[in-house]
Amino acid sequence: MSGQVVSRVGASRRGQWVELPLVRTSSKSVWHGVARSSAGYAACAMASPVPGLSPRTLGPCTPSPTTTFGDLRNAKVGQARRRHIPSVAPPPELQDWLRTFQRWTGPEKLLALDELIDRCEPAQIKYMMQVIDGTSSPCCPRRVLAEDNLLWREKCREEGIEEPLHLRKRRLLSPGFMYSPWKFAFLRQHRIDMNWRSGELRPPKVLKGHDDHVITCLQFCGNRIVSGSDDNTLKVWSAVTGECVQTLVGHTGGVWSSQMRDSVVISGSTDRTLKVWNADSGECVHTLYGHTSTVRCMHLHGNRVVSGSRDATLRLWDIETGQCLHVLMGHVAAVRCVQYDGNKVVSGAYDYTVKVWDPESESCTHTLQGHTNRVYSLQFDGTHIVSGSLDTSIRVWDVESGNCLHTLMGHQSLTSGMELRDNILVSGNADSTVKIWDIKTGQCLQTLQGPSKHQSAVTCLQFSSKFVVTSSDDGTVKLWDLKTGEFVRNLVALESGGSGGVVWRIRASNTKLVCAVGSRNGTEETKLLVLDFDVDLK
Repeated sequence: MSGQVVSRVGASRRGQWVELPLVRTSSKSVWHGVARSSAGYAACAMASPVPGLSPRTLGPCTPSPTTTFGDLRNAKVGQARRRHIPSVAPPPELQDWLRTFQRWTGPEKLLALDELIDRCEPAQIKYMMQVIDGTSSPCCPRRVLAEDNLLWREKCREEGIEEPLHLRKRRLLSPGFMYSPWKFAFLRQHRIDMNWRSGELRPPKVLKGHDDHVITCLQFCGNRIVSGSDDNTLKVWSAVTGECVQTLVGHTGGVWSSQMRDSVVISGSTDRTLKVWNADSGECVHTLYGHTSTVRCMHLHGNRVVSGSRDATLRLWDIETGQCLHVLMGHVAAVRCVQYDGNKVVSGAYDYTVKVWDPESESCTHTLQGHTNRVYSLQFDGTHIVSGSLDTSIRVWDVESGNCLHTLMGHQSLTSGMELRDNILVSGNADSTVKIWDIKTGQCLQTLQGPSKHQSAVTCLQFSSKFVVTSSDDGTVKLWDLKTGEFVRNLVALESGGSGGVVWRIRASNTKLVCAVGSRNGTEETKLLVLDFDVDLK
């Protein structure tokens, strides 16, 4: 594609990354909050002077210590300042509240404003900023306003950006001006987004292990990566150094499912057991016996995990004690996918049904019927259930009533992977396409296709507030724009793609992308690739 830079990874050590066009992961951002901060330079509204601002800093027209922001605003725009406020009678408590506010010290007023801002809706914050912008003058320098945490905090809220913990305290940049941690967070995230979209791709860290076996499951959290394989082992890696820090040995069959929380790893195997591991020490803490066939899927919530098996049952376990708490029986074929929110269990099976369970009573509250072939994928947000099937359809269900709200048609084959956030669903299909849906309306918003689309089955996907990242049997990882559906660029393109090289799994954070690659015919060495999109913004 003209103007596009393509990154490639060779099947051998000589394979190199070449530049190419990119996305991000979170949740709440990327790949998925607002922290408390000082109200800062809304301080022109204070009766007392702002700490750190002196007449010398602001120049000869600096307000006197008794000048309020209201005085400046009236001098600038007069009564027109209230043009955005609906004509309503003031609340009876307003004057009492204002008199109390005036009696407080400067720091007390700042604290009160901070608490007030926390309780404001975005539209109210925008109104504050309109008022502040309307008073811009030599007496209220725009540099002070631009550094105001109010403005940058609102921008971060709009973008879903969380303020990093270590940025939550202001520091002086120069005499009279304060550093805004929200501005820092906003600008840093913008740079990270640009790195995903168009930044030069750095050579990835290459993590080699599992010999020539298939990587069947992949977890990534913080700086820890865990890969599971049909070689009966799991490996724990450092995302920073690329070092394999632990190899978890103990299963006597291939590992087909896993979950991770902090230093706890849970794995399910063809040996019919689950194991609970300490990722720091490599110790197997518990072996969970009970299933009579392969443990094919699991979902962890808190200290409990639900496992689904080819024996057609589900089991709820306490991972701290290793005890099986409940057994859920009702499916008549292998359980392929499961979701658990701490209250309800939702399972999809090869018997064409989706079931909703109350695990405490071990009762099935709904059997959702409608699919005409095996159910392979599920998403559950506490209100809606979304199921993907080999019958080419995706169904949206109401968890309380069990009613089918929408049947999403458009894919031509098996929907093997989905991700749901709010009302947006992204689905990946064996027909090589990815679709973006609104589950409230049932509308397909975008189909990710075109000249740069995948050439084979989509194996994995993840999306953030801006991007969708997808992997495929064609050996590529692609970045797409979530809103427009446009192809951005390839993040990975294996030289063996099309002749056996496969990207099996991907996991992304805000700043990193982990890809599990290999082949089934020896054309691509089994390994993990770790791409880094972080910035050093000073």
